[in-house]
Amino acid sequence: MSTSKILNVAVIGCGEVAQIAHIPNLIVASDMFKITALCDISVQSLELCSNRFGISNTFTSVSELLSSEIPIDLVFILTADQFHAEHIIQCADAGKHIMIEKPMAQTLAEYDAVEEARVRNKVVIFVGYMRRYATALQRLKEEIRGKQIKYVRVRDIIGNNNYFTSQSGQYQKYFKDHPPSSTKELLGRIQSNLKENLGSDDNNIGKKLDSRDSHSWSLLHSLASHDLSAMRDIIGMPEKCLFASRSNDDDSSKSWWWNVIFKYDGFKAYYEMGIDEVAVFDASIEVYTNDSRVKIQYDTPYVKGLPIKLIIQKQLPNGDFSEQVVRPTYVDPYTLELPLIYDAIINGKDYKTKPLDAKNDTILAKMIMDALVD
Repeated sequence: MSTSKILNVAVIGCGEVAQIAHIPNLIVASDMFKITALCDISVQSLELCSNRFGISNTFTSVSELLSSEIPIDLVFILTADQFHAEHIIQCADAGKHIMIEKPMAQTLAEYDAVEEARVRNKVVIFVGYMRRYATALQRLKEEIRGKQIKYVRVRDIIGNNNYFTSQSGQYQKYFKDHPPSSTKELLGRIQSNLKENLGSDDNNIGKKLDSRDSHSWSLLHSLASHDLSAMRDIIGMPEKCLFASRSNDDDSSKSWWWNVIFKYDGFKAYYEMGIDEVAVFDASIEVYTNDSRVKIQYDTPYVKGLPIKLIIQKQLPNGDFSEQVVRPTYVDPYTLELPLIYDAIINGKDYKTKPLDAKNDTILAKMIMDALVD
């Protein structure tokens, strides 16, 4: 892979994931990338990142950024989920390549519009499903290749995110100096997207929305999308969702615990998700075949250097039980994405997390919500 050209990068959104992962990683990868501009509606976030990382060009709107004369080849979009599609299309129409944090969009129509912008402008739109770029995931696929799958268990039960972000070592800060109009716009988009995706009696296209649905949709597009996307990478899309259940928590507007069963040809996949008050990151995908159990075990990406492992259990020909732990690399998946993004832009190399691939996670979220048994 040639790295003779340095890609000029603008970062839109200077919050948690920018401060902990993306900006530091881009700065270290100076043989491939140079951050030339920052953009955020929070002036305080801009000032922090500008001073901390030595980036002088700052903007408070995407339009202002794109109309400037600052050199930009690639944009990292790390804004609120409900603005992702709009910002992607703006940047693509300006001829910029894009790395977009998941979820890429909120509605099926938004995915299609982003794909049209990708094709129309001939740009790379790389969706940051970093768990799918973990080296251990490829090792798992190699291990189960050609074997008949009997059962799959997908698990995402983690402690509150701030347990892990507080130990990232990046000294990130959080600010709330957002214009009141942006908060109002965000809340409006959340409700509009929810009605478009799930329907309501208000527009006569479906069932009445439950008070938990907004939180549920957000959770399925955030925490759940990591493992659901990785599940698709390993075993493909399910035929249908047979069953889904969510908890009745003390807060009647939230459901933190989920159980889901997907039907595949010849086997079923069980998905469980939850967020509790224990500082343990318990995220894994385990594939059961007749003679082996192969599990990829994830750890928090916010603490650098924690390995993603592969655990292989099998019965040996002599009857012995064997357990092998494979640690392919200590390099975190956020860092592993960078040369792939570079290669896609510079050398036109194909990549797997395109807009229409990401669309499948919203399709899965809709399948889950349609199969809910409360």
